[in-house]
Amino acid sequence: MNLKLLPAWLSPAPDSSIAANLRQGKSLWFEAIHLVWSVWVFITPLFTHGYDWQWALFTLGSYPLFVLLYAMSHLASRRVAYRYALGMVLLSFVLMPWYPSGISYFIYGCIMLHVPNSRFLRHLGRLLLLNAAYVLLGWLAGYPWQTLFSVSGMALTISFVTSVEFMEKRRDAELLLSQDEVRRLAATAERERIGRDLHDLLGHTLSLITLKLELSRKLFDRDHEAARRELEEAERVARHALAEVRSAVTGIRATDIAAELASARLLLESSAVQLECTRLPSSLPAEIERSLALVLREAVTNIARHAQATRAQVALTAEGGVVRLRIDDNGRGGIDAHGNGLSGMRERVHGLGGTLRIESPRRQGTHLCIEVPLPAANGMREQASEPGKAGQEFAPVGGWQPHGQHAT
Repeated sequence: MNLKLLPAWLSPAPDSSIAANLRQGKSLWFEAIHLVWSVWVFITPLFTHGYDWQWALFTLGSYPLFVLLYAMSHLASRRVAYRYALGMVLLSFVLMPWYPSGISYFIYGCIMLHVPNSRFLRHLGRLLLLNAAYVLLGWLAGYPWQTLFSVSGMALTISFVTSVEFMEKRRDAELLLSQDEVRRLAATAERERIGRDLHDLLGHTLSLITLKLELSRKLFDRDHEAARRELEEAERVARHALAEVRSAVTGIRATDIAAELASARLLLESSAVQLECTRLPSSLPAEIERSLALVLREAVTNIARHAQATRAQVALTAEGGVVRLRIDDNGRGGIDAHGNGLSGMRERVHGLGGTLRIESPRRQGTHLCIEVPLPAANGMREQASEPGKAGQEFAPVGGWQPHGQHAT
């Protein structure tokens, strides 16, 4: 349904529950499913005085008003939505002496009574006060005590459960916001770092080129040869600066595996998965680091979405001319070797001339092992015989080793 077709007073507020559902891709009518429970409005007469004209008239007059209050509690801003829930409670209180079906309105009102920024104990106190008023009014109206206490107990129980779920959803939303804030701060810090690097890289070089060009202009009429040398020198400096800028841009575009690990930790911890990782190598070729970071991202996403794990481990080593990335989890295992994004991961690894091995026995977790050859590995082995060279650049990283059939 197009929101533009709705009258202005029925348009969802930006901070309403309907607007939140729409942002998550849910239907506009998602919350309407809970109206199914209002069928008790039409069943209650079976347990009281039966269906008569009085019941029909009260139903025709009150049920549309109840539906409107229910809709407005989801369409209105969260700051005022609780007022419509109180309206349901008051509607039930007003009708109580003549309309037992209004009990359903009372239960709906208690369940939907979420006052923003209210502490749980204060919320519980409000519910107890409303239920005490319901019991008192029902007793004065001649309701059986069994009905009063059963309905009150039901309203309190369901309200308690939904309040806890509401608080958990709010905490999840706050966690997502904190993760977005961390990413935003990381992006800001990265932009500041890039600005400093470019300033350090180009500031002196451009100043030197400017001086060379000014000097060549002054020498042009007096000493053509000296002016030509200054221009050649300015050209050489400019070409050197261009090469440094290209190198810097390549580094900026590359995905840093340390940053990817930090993002992975945020994602997994929000899914109640503990992440353990070993010390990273001091440096890796940019193309290898970029591809392995993307492989790590895909693997961690699979763990968070599908593995049902409680613990994950990541180990990255560079030794013997080979980079090894090991990703293990203790989840349910049994994944398809060609599903869950593994085909794309395999293609990415094969593009580097590497191999990807996967072990995923059912109920024994999933174990990925990626091996990628380092460029110019032979040259590195020759340098390894000289102290303080290759061994320092790619120091072996100690870490855990899987046991049993999963060891590599």
